[in-house]
Amino acid sequence: MTAETGSRTATVTLPTDEQILITRTFDAAPHLVYRALTTPELVSRWWPAGLGGVTSIDIDLRVGGAWRYAMVTNDGTEVALRGEYREIVPCERLVYTEVWDDRPAAEALVTVTLTSAHGRTTVARLAQFHNMQDRDEHLQRMQYGLQAAMALFEQIVLSL
Repeated sequence: MTAETGSRTATVTLPTDEQILITRTFDAAPHLVYRALTTPELVSRWWPAGLGGVTSIDIDLRVGGAWRYAMVTNDGTEVALRGEYREIVPCERLVYTEVWDDRPAAEALVTVTLTSAHGRTTVARLAQFHNMQDRDEHLQRMQYGLQAAMALFEQIVLSL
C-alpha cells in the first residue's frame, strides 16, 4: 500500500505478520519534523486528517510519560489512541506503546526513527503488534486517514 501525499508518498510495508512500517521523507530538518510529532498544538492540526475534530491532544514527553489523542469523527464516532513513552532521543528516535481506547488488548510497540540526509528527514515508523489480527485491524483503521494526515503533516513541517 502506498498513500499519495502531495509531492511525495508514504510507503506502507508489512515486514512481518506482526508489523507495519510506514516510511516518508520530508524536505525539512529533523528538529522540525520532531517538533511536529511531539507538540500538542501541531499534532492537533495533522492527526485528525480532516476526518473530524480533535477533542484532546495530551503529550507528556518524558520516559514513562503518557500520551493520548482523541477526536470525534464527522459521523460522530469517538476515536482515541493512547500510550506511554519508553524511549526518547530528541530529533532521532521515539519508542512508545500505542493502543486504541476501544481495543485495549491490541497494544503495539512503536519505534519512530528520524534519519537526516541532504537537508531532508526520513521518518520510519515501525509498529510491532502481538499478532496478525491486531496488525490487520490497525492497518484497516489507519488507511482512512493516512494520506490526508501525511499531507497535513508535510504542510505543517514546511511552514515551521
